[in-house]
Amino acid sequence: MHSAMTEILITLPDGSQRSFPEGSTAGDVAASIGSRLAKAAVAAIIDGGEADLGVPLHNGAAVAIITGDSDEGRHVLRHSTSHVMAQAVTQLFPGAKYSIGPAITDGFYYDFELPDHKTFTEDDLVAVEARMREIIAANQPFVRSEMSIDDALQLFVDQPYKCEIIERVRALAGVQIDPDDEDVNVDAAEVDPNGTVSVYRNTDAFVDMCRGPHVPTTSRLGHFKLMKVAGAYWRGNEKGPMLQRIYGTAWDTKVALEEHLHRLAEAEKRDHRKLATELDLLSFPQELGGGLAVWHPKGAIVRKQMEDYSRQRHENGGYQFVFTPHLANANLFQTSGHLDFYKDGMYPPMEMDNGTYYMKPMNCPMHCLIFRSRQRSYRELPLRLFELGTVYRYERAGTLHGLMRIRGFTQDDSHIYCTEDQLQDEIASLLDFVLSVLRAFGFTDFTANLSTRDPKKSVGSDEIWDKATEALREALHRHGLPYKVKSGDAAFYGPKIDVDVKDAIGRTWQLSTIQCDFNLPDRFNLEYVGADNNRHQPIMLHRALFGSVERFFGVLLEHYAGAFPAWLAPVQVRILPVATAHEEYAHAQAAALRSAGFRVDVVEANDQLGKRIRAAKLEKLPYVLVVGDDDVAATTFGVNPRGGEVERGVSVATFIERLADEVAQAAPPATLTAAQ
Repeated sequence: MHSAMTEILITLPDGSQRSFPEGSTAGDVAASIGSRLAKAAVAAIIDGGEADLGVPLHNGAAVAIITGDSDEGRHVLRHSTSHVMAQAVTQLFPGAKYSIGPAITDGFYYDFELPDHKTFTEDDLVAVEARMREIIAANQPFVRSEMSIDDALQLFVDQPYKCEIIERVRALAGVQIDPDDEDVNVDAAEVDPNGTVSVYRNTDAFVDMCRGPHVPTTSRLGHFKLMKVAGAYWRGNEKGPMLQRIYGTAWDTKVALEEHLHRLAEAEKRDHRKLATELDLLSFPQELGGGLAVWHPKGAIVRKQMEDYSRQRHENGGYQFVFTPHLANANLFQTSGHLDFYKDGMYPPMEMDNGTYYMKPMNCPMHCLIFRSRQRSYRELPLRLFELGTVYRYERAGTLHGLMRIRGFTQDDSHIYCTEDQLQDEIASLLDFVLSVLRAFGFTDFTANLSTRDPKKSVGSDEIWDKATEALREALHRHGLPYKVKSGDAAFYGPKIDVDVKDAIGRTWQLSTIQCDFNLPDRFNLEYVGADNNRHQPIMLHRALFGSVERFFGVLLEHYAGAFPAWLAPVQVRILPVATAHEEYAHAQAAALRSAGFRVDVVEANDQLGKRIRAAKLEKLPYVLVVGDDDVAATTFGVNPRGGEVERGVSVATFIERLADEVAQAAPPATLTAAQ
């Protein structure tokens, strides 16, 4: 007599249940649903946690299949490909030391130290990629195993960076890991702080520490490309060893890979650092130090248009303008909590004759001082303060990236102090404000993230957190704005909305933020006198619309590929006289256009007309006006619009009217009131 095989019951994402033989895996579940799903599957979610497809299931398990075309699936593909890359490097360069190799947005990287201080060449990348394809073709399985920390130290005895990770995590055993500590979280992704080390092997030729999951075998990979080599300090510490980082990208299909490479080519053309140099907008002189920019006249004109627009919108919206200094006594940042929570991101202190001073990393503590400067009444609320305030944050050298990651920048910073009853309407109007301004700058595709409370790391009552979170959620629903909830991802002081935009080539940029804050009003003892004549604590809303002027400028520059709309362009019109005889007319009409409020220049007939037209097009000017004999006689222009058809004999009055209408479309509506 044979005993019946034991069955286990599995719950699928739709709530349905199926029975499987004991010992079945998530891969078996995928195969039972259909061959297409089995082919697309790369990993699974079992009881809420990601796992390999080959993990045996237990009775009652909740199982969801991760496919390669999902965000989670692409993460698995990229992380698995990074392991294959490390295997290829260690085979081609015996004695190579490897550190970390995570999946990142759209790709992956791995950091190496090669023997004899050798550096990777372009030919080396070709060789590594070829060896990777051999490994993929060999259909090597990813095999997971677990061991003690001591055994792992012995296994990786020749890999000092792995040993350092292991020792660092062992030292953290039983310690609460800060979710914002990137170094610790990179380590914890490889080593369980409880003392178990999981490793993955691709044959005995290569082994790496990793939590996983990974694809079942290397044959599931293949749509990848190695992109570049860059220097990377170990742990981002300039005083530590300099490693070599190979970047790559990996996708689920050949088409997806090709589309990504096309986007990268477009992004390279639009790189704001390259365009800023070509268009003479700004620069990063070495003499200033890393992460600090100087704005040239043309770039400063665009920046002024942005800031003037922001000022006018805020003035129309009922905000009060304030100004605060660039540095403050340490006591201010002790009160605000920045010295406890943000000191590593601040510049070192300056010892003065009357105390210790810091460059300010935020404007909000000083705005709290303005609120607290006198007794406030409920009749003043909501009180909306606005400042274009420059702040300074110490970013590691390896993280600096043009205007996108910079050390000195200006925020369009607003802080709104309101009552609990005003919170719902104020958040709704703030989101109106955010979206209308982003639309004025040419963005139309928005998504958002709603970050909610981590009960273990937050201040404020459950009641006010619930009310604030619901107010944020309601504002998103009212606008029909697609959003994702990031559970537990809020700052300790309150929930927030982050608004993302898509640019002209489909990239997503996180720009605007609306945050509720229950912490600073408490730390600064902010109060207002209510209608009941009792003292109450206001709720504080933080709102950065651009995020920073510098970063927003960089995003705009890439979005428009340097071809700013007419209202933002540093030079809106260039007039080109055909010959010297037409120069007097050209200058006279330039003066007329300037009197009408436009930014105009004239390039005289010192070069051939064709050469001057080509130069103007390279500068991406909205309009080039050519004037000759007929134009002088009839008071007209030959209009050459960027990307449009040439028109002859356009009257000066008609052109001025057209340009005025085009520019006026971006002007803030004069009728806006309140926080709109």
